[in-house]
Amino acid sequence: MLFALLYLVVRRLFGLTGGSRSEDLSKDVEILVLRHQLKVLRRQAGRPQLRRIDRAFLAAASRALQRPAWASFVVSPQTLLRWHRELVRRKWTYRRKGAGGRPPLDPDTRDLILQLARENTRWGCVRIKGELAKLGIRVSATTIRMLLHRHGLGPAPRRSGSTWSRFLRAQAHGILACDFFTVETVFLKTLYVFFFIELGTRRVHLAGVTAHPDSAWVTQQARNLSWDVVDSEACSRFLIRDRDSKYTASFDEVFRSDGTQVIRTPIRAPRAGAFAERWVRTVRTECLDWMLILGRGHLERVLGVYVEHYNQERPHRGLGLDTPIDSQSRSGGVCRHSPVERRDLLGGLIHEYSRAAA
Repeated sequence: MLFALLYLVVRRLFGLTGGSRSEDLSKDVEILVLRHQLKVLRRQAGRPQLRRIDRAFLAAASRALQRPAWASFVVSPQTLLRWHRELVRRKWTYRRKGAGGRPPLDPDTRDLILQLARENTRWGCVRIKGELAKLGIRVSATTIRMLLHRHGLGPAPRRSGSTWSRFLRAQAHGILACDFFTVETVFLKTLYVFFFIELGTRRVHLAGVTAHPDSAWVTQQARNLSWDVVDSEACSRFLIRDRDSKYTASFDEVFRSDGTQVIRTPIRAPRAGAFAERWVRTVRTECLDWMLILGRGHLERVLGVYVEHYNQERPHRGLGLDTPIDSQSRSGGVCRHSPVERRDLLGGLIHEYSRAAA
């Protein structure tokens, strides 16, 4: 409260000093800002660490400076985004009640477990537990299983066989996956984005955005998707989803009525939804991490533009640098020697390049 009052007082002082000579005032204030920043930099070495009173002073001074003179500030748009990410991190950070948990595994015991697993590929975690008991070492089967999984050693029958990722890659055509991810607005309101992705073509279908994703809303989005693809050739044989409680029996029935079998991912198996998780990382790193979302409508417009770019223009490594939607029909009348044109999306955050039509 004290810093808020101080900020208002300083801002009022800058407003009262305004007059007809606005250019001279802007130069004087800019010199004052530079001098104050110099004092800030002298207090430390390396990257400036602004105090709250420094931020209040710079924010108040920015009201009296013209936009071209804002280059004298040390605060950049990246700083504004970093402050917002810090607020989101504090929102989702919970204090630990105590330093509980199991004691760490002895390094010698850990190396022995890994040795037994590598030298005996047909031994499971229970068999390894028994061998350790013969040596006087007591370790639970769950601890052994988690240790083997952390080092890339799966269960004994599948330690040298086909993995889940290999199965998905081989059966990608005809498989549909769905998932949620959250977006924090500038006012720290949580929005949930529901989407579907075709594993074979990597085509993304944006189902909807809501702040309250209950089971009725999720089921209605499934019906909307079913109506959109009922006349298309993209017939899915399987739908992969996690075990979220929002996916009820009515949601599964929508796809079963279309001849699609619903497959739930195993418990605590993030790789089972690798395609959906990879798209979430892509949309964050290429779009959402560089923007401040104001609300649901704003997020829907941003995602609509990005999904269209993702499906039609963005090359994919998993598709041999092709696009999910074939663009050959749009490039029929293009000459190789025609000039390259650039199209800016989302205020220049994303660029699309194409040759001009002949």
